[in-house]
Amino acid sequence: MSRQSVAIVGAGPAGLMAAEVLSQHGYAVHVFEQMPSAARKFLMAGKTGLNISHAEPINDFIGRYDASDWLAPWVKKYDATWIQTWMLDLGISSYVGSSGRIFPVEMKAAPLLRAWLQRLQQHGVQFYYRHRCIDLSGNTLTLQTTRDEHIKDLSFDAIVLACGAISWQKLGSDGRWLHWLDAKQVTAFQASNAGVVRTWSDYMHPIFGQPLKGIRAWVDTEEHAVTGDIVITQYGLESGVVYRLNRELRAQALWSNTYTLSLDLLPNVSYEQLLRGLKQHKKQSLSNRLRKIGVDATKSTLLREVVDREHWHDAEKMAIHIKHLSIDLLGFRPIDEAISCAGGVMQTALTADLQLKSQPTVFCCGEMLDWDAPTGGYLLTACLASGRIAGHGVHNFLR
Repeated sequence: MSRQSVAIVGAGPAGLMAAEVLSQHGYAVHVFEQMPSAARKFLMAGKTGLNISHAEPINDFIGRYDASDWLAPWVKKYDATWIQTWMLDLGISSYVGSSGRIFPVEMKAAPLLRAWLQRLQQHGVQFYYRHRCIDLSGNTLTLQTTRDEHIKDLSFDAIVLACGAISWQKLGSDGRWLHWLDAKQVTAFQASNAGVVRTWSDYMHPIFGQPLKGIRAWVDTEEHAVTGDIVITQYGLESGVVYRLNRELRAQALWSNTYTLSLDLLPNVSYEQLLRGLKQHKKQSLSNRLRKIGVDATKSTLLREVVDREHWHDAEKMAIHIKHLSIDLLGFRPIDEAISCAGGVMQTALTADLQLKSQPTVFCCGEMLDWDAPTGGYLLTACLASGRIAGHGVHNFLR
């Protein structure tokens, strides 16, 4: 009797984790990837240090996701501790950084990926690179080889879609799968963990690439303010602080049709202290007055850019601007430049096992699902966890 076969479309972290689960249950697992190799976005993310998860308390961890109720069972079961144990089983030691982020000791993604692929192959998982899925009908995939454009139809007992969203399309996530599903099953994609756009004057050119150090940033209210650095770029603003506030900026635009980021440039200095300092040096130039109260050259340039000139020599108004500088934005950088995407296959279109209600032989996982999270290990954790949930879902369905 031949083994039941499962196709996995996409060889990113979610697809590989689904393959791992299914290979352990004895299925014939076939992974189709349109790129020449596996997990290209995963490797790109690990170039500067692979942040694979985060060691903060689990309730705080879950709260980082916009669909936290939906994701909670997955990430509780396959949390940071589970991931560290899984990595160690692959021969990859990890450590918790001072920020709580978890990294492989070697920092890079490549050794982990090599060990993972080797184990999957040892368990019988078959990989088909340069195989692009161009259609899905029931339990049948239409595949096209990217070298000779040969087209073939293959049927399977179950199919797992791990196709990613639509950011960084050159790495493989191009959104072709969207036309395989009913549009009512998918929330439109939006850029997430992306830089924001503002048109600067020529006056700002000398500080492009410079950081606003140790600022406090928020959208609408200070309740969810984030502290850290923001980098001034030629197109606007970029950094982890900005990424953390993407969700709030999108929500703000929904009801006000505007994007406004608020900054406290000196969070450790009170308004009263600033006011005294500005009044004490009121006869000096604005640059000297700002420098003497702790405003560095980058922050000083930003203040001159954003604040009306008529306020420059008004101590009260300048102190207010330093503590609450409102920066109007035009929106986000293009979605293809975003680290991740909000939007995707809706929770209502899926069962708890991530099985499509409209196509019972098809399961979905990873970034193609409708959830969002900031950087810091949350994206990878949810991809790995959802891959396992989908893998177990397939097993429950087939047995």
